[in-house]
Amino acid sequence: MTSRDTIAATEGSTEEASIASSTRVFIFGVTGRVGRLLATRLRARGVIVSGLTRSSLPDSALEADGVRTVSGELGVATTEEITAMISDWDVIVFAAGSNAGAQNVTDDIDDAALQRVSEAIAASPGKRLILLSVLPEAWRERQLSDGEEHYFAVKKRAEVALTRQPIDWVILRPSLLTDDPGQGTVALGPAELHDEITREDVAAVLEALILEPTISRRILELNTGPTAITEAVGRIARAYQA
Repeated sequence: MTSRDTIAATEGSTEEASIASSTRVFIFGVTGRVGRLLATRLRARGVIVSGLTRSSLPDSALEADGVRTVSGELGVATTEEITAMISDWDVIVFAAGSNAGAQNVTDDIDDAALQRVSEAIAASPGKRLILLSVLPEAWRERQLSDGEEHYFAVKKRAEVALTRQPIDWVILRPSLLTDDPGQGTVALGPAELHDEITREDVAAVLEALILEPTISRRILELNTGPTAITEAVGRIARAYQA
């Protein structure tokens, strides 16, 4: 590494630390597997984090990490109620979803609730929305059930609706999720092949996207790959600024 590279890396780290200390993140789906990993990573960076939980009881694991939670039902929360939930937060992460469960839950969460969240953000200028979605090719090597086919159709419809909102959004489409240990390297771009990727690496990419506010109104696909996560996100930022 040259002295110029060292200076650039140091300046980048300093800028990232400054963004982290001043960014407030609200996570829909904070009790899910990716949501928990993301919240823990953000808290370790000094980011103030909150999220919605269905339970009226405190979540001891999240509390231990310093994550504040709000109790409520995303599937029935009105746009006005969501607007109140996110009023003090800069970045909204939508990591909630049915995971191809019951079709009515997919409709309520992956479609209708996302629409209300995006409407709430549209009424609150200055906020970013990062959606954790799914690669359209995921599971296509399988014989899909009616519920799974419905899930993919709804996810696509919800993405289209989000892209038409006049807000600052990013859509992240990961490959099939696994619970293996994170690798710290990925393939990230406007189009990627479908394979598998760990939830830990997905959370790390979401963290990096949160701390890179110049990436806006982009759909990014994510797969296992050879590039360090910070560099992969940095390349996307530089490409869109060129």
